[in-house]
Amino acid sequence: MAKFVLAGRADDPYYAKAEILADYLQKNLPDFHVFKITQHPDVWEEWLRDVCEKNKWSHKSSPIIWRELLDRGGKGLLLGGYNEFLEHAQLYYDVTSSMTTELMKAIAQENLEAHIQKELEKESLKDLIDPLQVWITRWDSQSPGFTSASAPACYSLIPILTSGEVFGTHTQISIALFDNKQAEKTLQNLALNAQDLVSPVLRSVSICTSMEDAFRQAHVVIILDDSRTKEVYTVEECLRSRVPLCRLYGYLIEKNARDSVRVIVAGKTFVNLKTLLLMRYAPSIAHNIVAVALGVEGQAKAAVARKMKTSPSYIKDVIIWGNISGNCYVDLRKAKIYKYESAIWGPPHFSRPVLSLVFDSEWINREFVTTLEDLTATGKQFGGMLAAHSIATTLKYWYHGSPYGEIVSLGVLSEGQFGIPEGIVFSMPAKFENGTWVVLTDLKDIEISEQTMARMTSDLMQEKLVALGDLLYFHPYQPEHERAALTTTDDNEENQEYADDLFSEYKIDIPDLTHEEGKDQVMPDVNDLDLTPKTNSENPFSQELTNDFENISMEQ
Repeated sequence: MAKFVLAGRADDPYYAKAEILADYLQKNLPDFHVFKITQHPDVWEEWLRDVCEKNKWSHKSSPIIWRELLDRGGKGLLLGGYNEFLEHAQLYYDVTSSMTTELMKAIAQENLEAHIQKELEKESLKDLIDPLQVWITRWDSQSPGFTSASAPACYSLIPILTSGEVFGTHTQISIALFDNKQAEKTLQNLALNAQDLVSPVLRSVSICTSMEDAFRQAHVVIILDDSRTKEVYTVEECLRSRVPLCRLYGYLIEKNARDSVRVIVAGKTFVNLKTLLLMRYAPSIAHNIVAVALGVEGQAKAAVARKMKTSPSYIKDVIIWGNISGNCYVDLRKAKIYKYESAIWGPPHFSRPVLSLVFDSEWINREFVTTLEDLTATGKQFGGMLAAHSIATTLKYWYHGSPYGEIVSLGVLSEGQFGIPEGIVFSMPAKFENGTWVVLTDLKDIEISEQTMARMTSDLMQEKLVALGDLLYFHPYQPEHERAALTTTDDNEENQEYADDLFSEYKIDIPDLTHEEGKDQVMPDVNDLDLTPKTNSENPFSQELTNDFENISMEQ
């Protein structure tokens, strides 16, 4: 009995031709058997090198064919490539191949598609055996190296994750809660509560208090909001305190997590900065780190829905630009409303522009903006329930795709889209498809004025520079005429030079507005921050670190 092994690159035409010939011989010769192996083009060379080293063969192309000699107790006998296999078939079996080049290429393409589909099916079956590892943690600047999975949002998040709505009802998940040793009892109680849910998709709940074991084999890492127990005197201290934790987490995620890990950063303080720093210290997975912007988007939709006396779920395509936990820009120009009761009525898929139905411009320019700013300033913008829902929805879209044709706001690393400076994390319109996210750069009529872009990007760039030590002091954005009026001393002349370099480096043209022009603005461009050290009772950053969300504006 002759047993041959035929292995090759899945898209190789000569492998396809050898495969057809081998199938013919196996069908017509009772003692001829063939075992076929295909490898993806990306891994073929490495696989071939390992096989040749193991068997002490010399072969460098696709396909490779050998004869198994197991019945004789010996190792396989290398036959060679396609030409050697064709000669062997002609010499021993008087059979040859007359396949055309076009047919060879067509079969090779079919082989590649079949191989990819087979690998996907293997991964699906593997997921049923090996559960999806979901790690939940929270920044804790008081205990360097640790976070707190006992955050309020975690209590609301776990029931959603275990409902089957996020990853699918056929995907088993294991949840790991990461915290410091002092919170171990709290984590144990949380784990018991999660097990009491008796969810069919929840395989296990574990706790971790060891920094070295954090994020082990993680498929998903969810980072919740900051601890606010530490006394902080200045915004610069807040910014710089994020760097050690982000450096540590970036290292641990790259070291312990899966190569395809997806990282979600949420919260209401310096979300864009923390996301950027994680990308900096985990560069191999930077594309898979995103900041959640759906919380702000949900608040905006709810405010519009209350005004229009409809359900927030009927409001779509509200875009959040900029700093998720700071100077952001609520854009209603693409917003649509469905199922709106008015003189014009249509089927469920019929929609109308929101701005064409809201006739109260004073409400849009004043009350709408003020309402959102009040929510963020008081810390209600990203409470436990809203945080959990926003995180879960982002994950659901990431794994299963966002609704077709719908715009999703997402904090991602800018590559210069829409005129946004490169190298900062910026909330912008996106969509999820095929397991990844895509920025919607083809949207029309969404240009942003230079002044608005400058106001949003200035703070983000300064946050980055201050956190990394390239800028001494943080100055909230001010129009050029106000910046020029700032006095400098010997102590901050260097900082002023950094600020000048900042604006020139990113080529931001700051309009020189007069006071008469400025008084018609929707909101003041900045809320002045007093950066002099204060006691815990009088410093806003030492109690609720929510005041870095300074302005919300909107476009109509």
